[in-house]
Amino acid sequence: MVEELTAPPVLSTPDTHVLDEELSAAAHHPVEALSDDQIKTRYEINRTIAEIKQRRWRRVALQFPDQMLPHSARVYQLLARGLRETTASQDDAREGSATLAAGVASLAVEDDKPVRLTILGDTSYGSCCVDEIAAEHVEADAVVHYGRACLSPTARLPVLHIFTTMELDHEAVVKSFRESFPDLDAKVVLTADVPYSAHVESVIKILQQLGYTNVFAASIVHDPSSSIPNRTVPESVTDDPSSLSQWSLFHISEPPTSLLLTLTSRMASVRVYPTDAINTATAASASSALETSTRFLLRRRYATVTSLTTVPVWGILINTLSVKNYMDILSHIQRQVAAAGKKSYLFVVGKLNPAKVANFSEIGGWIVIGCWESSLVDSKEFYKPIITPFELELALQSDDSRLWTGQWRADFQNVLEDAAKRAEQTATDLESRPAGDGLRGMSGAEDHETETHTDSESESEPPEFDLRTGRYVSRSRPMQRNRAVYGTNQQSVPSGSAPQSGTLTRRGKGDMIAVNGVVSPGAEYLAQKRTWRGLGTDFEVRYEEEEQGDVVEEGRTGVARGYTVGDSVRS
Repeated sequence: MVEELTAPPVLSTPDTHVLDEELSAAAHHPVEALSDDQIKTRYEINRTIAEIKQRRWRRVALQFPDQMLPHSARVYQLLARGLRETTASQDDAREGSATLAAGVASLAVEDDKPVRLTILGDTSYGSCCVDEIAAEHVEADAVVHYGRACLSPTARLPVLHIFTTMELDHEAVVKSFRESFPDLDAKVVLTADVPYSAHVESVIKILQQLGYTNVFAASIVHDPSSSIPNRTVPESVTDDPSSLSQWSLFHISEPPTSLLLTLTSRMASVRVYPTDAINTATAASASSALETSTRFLLRRRYATVTSLTTVPVWGILINTLSVKNYMDILSHIQRQVAAAGKKSYLFVVGKLNPAKVANFSEIGGWIVIGCWESSLVDSKEFYKPIITPFELELALQSDDSRLWTGQWRADFQNVLEDAAKRAEQTATDLESRPAGDGLRGMSGAEDHETETHTDSESESEPPEFDLRTGRYVSRSRPMQRNRAVYGTNQQSVPSGSAPQSGTLTRRGKGDMIAVNGVVSPGAEYLAQKRTWRGLGTDFEVRYEEEEQGDVVEEGRTGVARGYTVGDSVRS
């Protein structure tokens, strides 16, 4: 039965709920009650204290995901108590030692300083990434990251990862493994999500006792660009990465979607043991359904890439400021888009949501730069699709040269390495080419004529219709023609003309922004099409030199729930 609306839908938040915020999904689950001993074991209190004292950290930020925040206060108390007890025991040891009094006295000044702990309650980006930005706000020397992590290399601060080991039924895992791989000679890589990684060795020993001979236990490494991200691989795969397709994977706990896409496209098969399954039969059916849905998702990603091949304007989303080499991949993406004759705009955002990116209707597609887990964004709720740097390379290729091999990757370090290899191969080919073969000098005037001729050809091209999107392909670039070489600062200046001045001049009211004498289409669009210009546009803008005397008005005061404007109150 379809329910008819008796009133128009609410398109804005009521004033009484303006400060209310919906709770995350993790907040609706009941808090797991743990004793002090369980807290010490799960959050590795003793190991954390030892690492802090050994590395002489003085200001430590404790980063918790949302589902672990209820335990953060108790973890803080246990760490603070343990650090004080350790300091006190060291002081007693110093007092009882007379032979090293002079040397210890110089170290006592530093060791006696208390360690300041700070809980990071909300992350700037994804909870799997180390939030160096929030840690630097509290002047932290290091970060202790709790829970599952993407293990992306950080740029500035040292990090201690506490994976918070979870309990696991080994017998149920072994039973599910035997049902998935009845052949004792099957080549299987056994791995687990980081909270369950400590159980891999125990499960491997049980399987070896049952007669399995080709089961490899993958341990954790901090290398997202590995054949199996952040995991070790068998020796045969290290020598020949293509041999990974001969191996199957058994993963304990449901992995992130980006890891599933990567492994499904590289390995023979993937079996997942969901730790939240009620019994083994449920786990087997859930694993089969997950593998099937992952293959369908891989096809949908390729369909999304092909639908963006004719996008003229791209938006680049910086979704991290802590992952190492994110500036390198940004420069690489900008060069790629410019070389394809398209435009790109840069946006630095926090946590992505549809409302943020929907404000820019001129953008035809988005590229997200983040960690290898958060870079995969489901674009169903977004106004325009969001893809990864790897998928951008496919989107910018022509239909004749694009080749879909079925492989998918999330870490952008591989993209940078492949680009470096192609640049090296191109340089080698140019060196081996005979002198003067296909190369011709060109003066600045000839270059300018060629560029003008190319622009005129682009404007005179017949309209092209894209059958995938059902729209005409827009190739007009009235502002300027993108140069083939990105980042060149030198410009050809015609002889006899005065050089352009860089002096700032004030524009008259109502004047459009112009570049090289051409009115900006973006400014023209905003001036003619959009009726709402932002907050405060309902007031007339006045300048001092246009008025006789100064115009001073009392501004708004108060908080977001209710402002006071002069003598009146506005909610």
